[in-house]
Amino acid sequence: MSTGVTIIVIVAAVILLAALAAGLLRGGRGRGRGLRRRFGPEYDLALARHEGDAKAAEKELTERLRRHGDVKIQPLTGESRERYVASWNGVQEEFVDAPARAVADAESLLAQLVRDRGYPADPYDEQVAALSVHHAYSVRGYRQVHAAAGRAREGRAATEELREAVVGARGLFDELIEERPRGRSHASDRHRTGVPWAGTRGRHEATKGGTP
Repeated sequence: MSTGVTIIVIVAAVILLAALAAGLLRGGRGRGRGLRRRFGPEYDLALARHEGDAKAAEKELTERLRRHGDVKIQPLTGESRERYVASWNGVQEEFVDAPARAVADAESLLAQLVRDRGYPADPYDEQVAALSVHHAYSVRGYRQVHAAAGRAREGRAATEELREAVVGARGLFDELIEERPRGRSHASDRHRTGVPWAGTRGRHEATKGGTP
């Protein structure tokens, strides 16, 4: 093989390797953007937990998707939904006189709703991982009320912390109450249960400025 041909072969190989590397880099960036869009604040939390290591954070989030991406959402009957809403209203009223007990009850009620909707029954970390896949922007409320309930049991939680925990948890509560099994329309659910989907959040709005 002549020197000229050898040089051409080497140059072509270098160009091919560079193209492959660029393609892999673009693919990695594309996956990262997709995970960031899906997980939102959860992406940033994972990144912080891995001290800025995007590859490690994205590996963790990809594993969450693998384990929990196909959760089968279980339907709530109209009666069950109304019972949950009434119980949550009771938690809000209870907060006025017994904030610590109200936070404990809010955590317990939310945990039961999580299980009833088809998410892992336990442990808590698995529940959070599954919720982060499907409720990335509100799962923080579950962490918040869980931590506040623990601090309240130790007598270390201020009333404002407890109030914020119940308010934060309510966002996830509302989403879980309204969450529909895949493939079912809003209209069919309203007809089946007789309970307006948008009503839960609206009924709670009036209390945001005062008690949770």
